[in-house]
Amino acid sequence: MPVAADHSDETIHRERPSLSRREVAVLLAWFACDSKLEVGRRLYISLGTVNTHLSRIRDKYSAVGRPAPTKAALVARALQDGLIRIDQL
Repeated sequence: MPVAADHSDETIHRERPSLSRREVAVLLAWFACDSKLEVGRRLYISLGTVNTHLSRIRDKYSAVGRPAPTKAALVARALQDGLIRIDQL
């Protein structure tokens, strides 16, 4: 008879990157928008600034061993870290 797995061994402490409030705002706006250009318009920042924030966010996630190279991966990280709930997507 198989023994039930001890899920405490599977629980991984996920280190969270230290995102600034502005980085979180850009990230959440990007989830709500169809394009980075729209994020810039919504937040009154340039497309280049949007890209810089997203690049820094990705770098910070990579630095803690949780790479997020795609938008879908960033959504997953934001859900894991409690930055957004599934019903907000």
